[in-house]
Amino acid sequence: MLRLRLRTGALGLLLLCGWTAAPQGNGPGPAIGVSTKLPVPRFVSLRSDEVNFRAGPGFQYPVAWVYERADLPVEVISEFDVWRQVLAPDGGTGWVHEATIRARRTFIVTAPQAALRSGPNADAGIVAYLDQGVGGALLTCDSDSDFCRVSTAHDSGYLARADFWGAFPGETVK
Repeated sequence: MLRLRLRTGALGLLLLCGWTAAPQGNGPGPAIGVSTKLPVPRFVSLRSDEVNFRAGPGFQYPVAWVYERADLPVEVISEFDVWRQVLAPDGGTGWVHEATIRARRTFIVTAPQAALRSGPNADAGIVAYLDQGVGGALLTCDSDSDFCRVSTAHDSGYLARADFWGAFPGETVK
């Protein structure tokens, strides 16, 4: 059984070596999950520091990946009973139990460096620069804006959608 442990540091190494985020869907929706009746695809986040990504929807399937980063945003791409097939920002896919994810919206910076701004436009003042791999809470996004309001452990402000993974183009997040 192949078992990869992806730690925060390893994710940072992938980022430094030219890693780019997996392409995200156009969601949310248009499909509706058979189990939850929620849109598929949709973004959620990992609940704990150790989440098994399985080869199929059940405990009988082998663990293909172990992600070790709580709050990592993942995209739900399919559902089966209590199992969710998810896409991680590095392109890894697998099936996770519903108890290992939560609806809390988060983000991860995919640009080499992203400007966190004081307002939702490119002319707003810069609050901080966020390095690739930095994550935090995704607070709000307006469908007609190229910026979303986010917060990290130390700062909050607006981040260009093109600089992070965790929201669909044109998606409204409340």
